[in-house]
Formats: sequence, structure tokens, C-alpha cells
Amino acid sequence: MPVRFEAYDGSAAGPRDAGIRLVLTNPRGLAYIMTAPGDLGMARAYVSGDLEVHGVHPGDPYDAMSLLMNHLRFRKPTPAEAVRLVRGLGLNHLKPPPPPPQEHLPRWRRVVEGVRHSLTRDAEVISHHYDVSNTFYRHVLGPSMAYTCAVFPKESASLEEAQAEKFDLVARKLDLQPGQRLLDVGCGWGGMVIHAAKEYGVRALGVTLSREQASWAKQAIDEAGVGDLVEVRHSDYRDVPETGFDAISSIGLTEHIGVRNYPAYFGFLRDHLKPEGRLLNHCITRPHNRPESTGAFIDRYVFPDGELTGSGTIITAAQDVGLEVMHEENLRLHYAMTLREWCANLVENWDACVAEVGEGTARVWGLYMAGSRLAFERNEIQLHQVLAVNTTEDGRDGFPLRPTW
Repeated sequence: MPVRFEAYDGSAAGPRDAGIRLVLTNPRGLAYIMTAPGDLGMARAYVSGDLEVHGVHPGDPYDAMSLLMNHLRFRKPTPAEAVRLVRGLGLNHLKPPPPPPQEHLPRWRRVVEGVRHSLTRDAEVISHHYDVSNTFYRHVLGPSMAYTCAVFPKESASLEEAQAEKFDLVARKLDLQPGQRLLDVGCGWGGMVIHAAKEYGVRALGVTLSREQASWAKQAIDEAGVGDLVEVRHSDYRDVPETGFDAISSIGLTEHIGVRNYPAYFGFLRDHLKPEGRLLNHCITRPHNRPESTGAFIDRYVFPDGELTGSGTIITAAQDVGLEVMHEENLRLHYAMTLREWCANLVENWDACVAEVGEGTARVWGLYMAGSRLAFERNEIQLHQVLAVNTTEDGRDGFPLRPTW
């Protein structure tokens, strides 16, 4: 094995000189793993500090996860083996300990408490992820406060340069012009609307379900001196009454919409565009269009109710409501590079992040970001930008013969 496993009872497996060691420190960690086999039990033990990983920093456990994902193969035990394992490890470990406080409710509990993707439930799960702490996000994301895939114009570009290039690429694809009106749904901390106003003279409206994001964005708008052009609302995008926008950007929102809601989502965006108005949809996707559930760790700790599908499904949904899809682009490796930089920020600011949100939450973020980087590198997930237009009934789309971006 490329790693060494050690347990609190003195048992061990794997080479003594392995660069990566996994140490199970107490019986509670064993109970987590036995009662939730797979990534959920391991995550519970790790987040609680009952499973320690030596040889990597908790802010960026990429090397350890790479070894585990690329060089280890696990199989389910046979029924007879399972019985022997339980007897050997102790029946008393089959009582699940309380999960760590960072864990969200299981899906069946969420169903009891509200319809999936209803206004109330969406607000709750968005708050779970995005209202962690603006200070924490500032440490991890850097000055741009952009929590979406950056676009690296060259390998040596900094994260800030790449995030500025991402916002500018969106603006160029939307062909923003002075005096136009832009709607940014799921606007985060306001990066896109501020960039559009400062660089393109656009009047921009951003909406977010995160109260913390809206508060930060309003202050950032004032500091950027674009308060006469930009507004950010703490609101669901479905509550925006204005229509006739020249352009709409959706950067990192579709992951939270739910595939069954795509027709209503794209229909809403179409109805809020003027004729020849453009839509840029930027979101994480799968490399296929088959239904696939989100892993338990991501669903409970990172993106409750999140749902991914392939770019083909997204394009189909946009087309089915009458939008004309003009261009699509896969930025998969750019997201792997973005996550690499976020993990580096978390490592550099580890003590401050732990002081702000606690070690358990900081561990969740290191694990989630390093694991996501691997998934992008291995083509298990992708990042697609889809550009569409509200073409008129007589076929006018407002596009030149060739792309200008």
C-alpha cells in the first residue's frame, strides 16, 4: 500500500516509511466508519479529529487524497467477512455517534422540513454553505471574493488575474456596452456586477440568497465607487420583477437549481431578456448526461440539495424554452487550478481560518477543495460556459458572423 494505516489499539498496516499515515485515534472514529461505510464515515471521523492524516496539511490534503484515489482499490466484504469484522471490532461500535456539528440534515429529513428547491428550502441550504463567514471566505478566495472557476490566461497567472479574466470573458461573451442593463443571478459577493459597471459602464442588478454575501457586496460596491450603477439584493432570483435586460449572467447558480427545474429556470431567464439579449450560464457539470447522485460527503457537508448533470442537458433545456445556443466552452482544468490556489490560501491562512470558523469546518473545506481538484483533473466533473440568445421571431440574434471574445 502507498500509505500506512494505524489505529489506537496498536494495529497497523502498510509500510513503516510511508510518506502518508492515516491514524485512527479513538473508538468514536471507529464507530463513525463502521456505521457509515464509505466517504461519509471517513469524513465524520476526519472532521471530528478522530482520524488524523500525517504527511499533508489539513488545508490541502491533495497528495494524500491523490494516493488514496489513484492507488488504492477497495471492495465490499462478503457477508461472512462482514460478520467476522463486526465481531472482531465490537458490536458496541454499531451505535452511531452524533455527527459533527458541520454536517447538514440527511435528505429524508430535509424532505420532511420542506419541498426540495422551494424558496424556503433553497434559502436554508444556501445559507448553510455561503453564510459561513465573510472573513473566512476572504482568507480562502483572496481579494476578488470570487467563489467560481477562474480563467487562467497563462499558466503563470495569479488567482486574482485569473478571476478578473473570468469576469471579463463573461462580459465579452455578453458583448456588454455602456448604458446596457445586466442581471446577475446568484451574484455572490458582487464581483461580476462591479466589474461590468467599472469596465463596461453597465447598469447591473445582482441577487443572492446569502445575507452575508449581500452585505459584503453592498460595501464593496460603495468602495468601488459604482453605487450609481450597481444594486445587489438579498433575494431569490425568482422574485426579480424587472424585465427587458440586455444581458443575464448566471455564474455558479445552476448547480443549486435542480435538473427538474431547468425548464422553469431557463424560461424565467428568457422572459427577463429583451429581444437579442444574451445569457451566459457558467456552472459545474458532469462529463455525461445520465442521472447520478451526489456523494454523501458533498451532500451533507458542502452543497446540500446540489445536483449536477452534463452540458448536453443544460443546452437542451435552454433550447427547449426557445433560447438559441451560440457557443459553449469547457473550462475543466481551469477549475482544478482555481482549487489549487484556494487550498494554498487556506494553508497560508490556516490559523486565522481556524480562529474564525473552528478546526472542524476548516478541515471540511480542505477536504472538499482538494477532492474537487482531483475530480476536475480526473474528468469526473467539468465546468461549462453556455452562451445563448433570445432570438427574435424573424431570426435576428444580434451576433456578428464570428465571435468577438
